[in-house]
Amino acid sequence: MPVQGNAAPPSGSGPDEAELVRTAGQLRAAHAVGPPDLSGRPVDELVAAILSQHTSDHNSHRAFAALKRRYPRWSQVLDADAGEVADVIRCGGLADQKAPRIMALVRELPRDAGGEPTLDHLAGMEPHQAHSYLTSFAGVGPKTAACALLFAYGWPTFPVDTHVHRVARRLGWAEDRDTAEKVFEILSVCVPDYLTYDLHVGLVRHGRGVCRPRDPRCHACDLQDRCAYRAKIAGRHDDGGAVI
Repeated sequence: MPVQGNAAPPSGSGPDEAELVRTAGQLRAAHAVGPPDLSGRPVDELVAAILSQHTSDHNSHRAFAALKRRYPRWSQVLDADAGEVADVIRCGGLADQKAPRIMALVRELPRDAGGEPTLDHLAGMEPHQAHSYLTSFAGVGPKTAACALLFAYGWPTFPVDTHVHRVARRLGWAEDRDTAEKVFEILSVCVPDYLTYDLHVGLVRHGRGVCRPRDPRCHACDLQDRCAYRAKIAGRHDDGGAVI
């Protein structure tokens, strides 16, 4: 079930299923997208998503690993010193902003019988209900919630990060002016459940390595034959050739 429930997208909005299937298959082959590697730990995934904001995967992974080494249990974060937490995750960037957010989130979470912050009860919810529940916490937006559910459980929630946002608009799946929230609404309805993981991971990897922000490698793109961005840029050149 899409995060947005059973609502249909506006007429003419978003790609059709055949386009999504074709794109997912090409990206799966081009970027070696394997089977889902699911953690089953939504609290971990929420924190990891916060750490991933405005930084590279390499740095966010280092920060998350450092945080778990210092605080093996999330209950240990409850009474930790904010400055110390910030120092632990400093390698991830924006530590002084992210540390208080992580600490506030952990304090808000329900506790299990042993006093540990938990989200295990999400397993009994429908995906769209769990997504709405997570976004009720301060500092947890649609992308963060979707990441937690996708990578913890493999549920059909479609995160729209900066790479997905950029590639989707360049492909013509959304308007150039559409916000990440708008693209999230479109793709949450359009993407079939069985494609969610492969397509999300494929688009992210494609955005990092090929469809880059400032210097897209259009000549190396497997999707160039139907890319609205490439067609528009090429149309500005008299010879119609590639711009890269």
